[in-house]
Amino acid sequence: MEQLLEGKLALVTGAGRGLGRAIAEALSNAGARVIAVARTSSDLDALARESGGRIEPWVEDVTGDGFLARIEQLSALDILVNNAGSNRPEPFVEVSDENLDFLIDLNIRSMFRTARAAARVMVRQESGAIVHMSSQMGHVGSPKRTVYCMTKHAIEGLTKAMAVELAPMGVRVNSVAPTFIETPMTKPMLDNPEFKAFVERMIPMGRMGEPADVANAVLYLASPLSGMVTGHSLLVDGGWTAH
Repeated sequence: MEQLLEGKLALVTGAGRGLGRAIAEALSNAGARVIAVARTSSDLDALARESGGRIEPWVEDVTGDGFLARIEQLSALDILVNNAGSNRPEPFVEVSDENLDFLIDLNIRSMFRTARAAARVMVRQESGAIVHMSSQMGHVGSPKRTVYCMTKHAIEGLTKAMAVELAPMGVRVNSVAPTFIETPMTKPMLDNPEFKAFVERMIPMGRMGEPADVANAVLYLASPLSGMVTGHSLLVDGGWTAH
């Protein structure tokens, strides 16, 4: 697997911690040069240092125009992992306009614009693979997650539409849809023993996922191993959505 992505250039957003960091490391270990994007320079510096120079840090806000311009200036880009996102659980009738706008801007608008910038490079070279980070919540509903579910359902639609349009140009587009993974983002939720027990009951495999579970799924979709796969959502949910 070490040479699976040899000679490829990948860009991973939200790469400072959690899933993004695990994904950046997995792609690098498979031979790719990786651009790791996050807002916190200390997280990226540590990642780049540990990679032995195979990971290039970009300290950027994914919602900003400067980041998009930087992508479009690349002479080549083989893989985009559109991973940056967030969640702010709260009851539907209590959702504030501030949280609504924040999640739509980060989880939908920034992912759309990032994918568009990357696709412009990939269409020029007539090749590329885009992997959107979705969620099992892009396939089901859940209390106190109406906005998050809405944004992830949107990403599933974006994935399919992009896949159909870009396939003739040599660009594949897929999504990965994980269950609850133990990361800094989910830690506050999973610190609640009752909620953690509920999550484990809902997963037939009886455990939560780990960042490596998701990183391996992304690696597959980013690599030539999935050369005939596009428009697909790969559920990494331990069977949650099979109920």
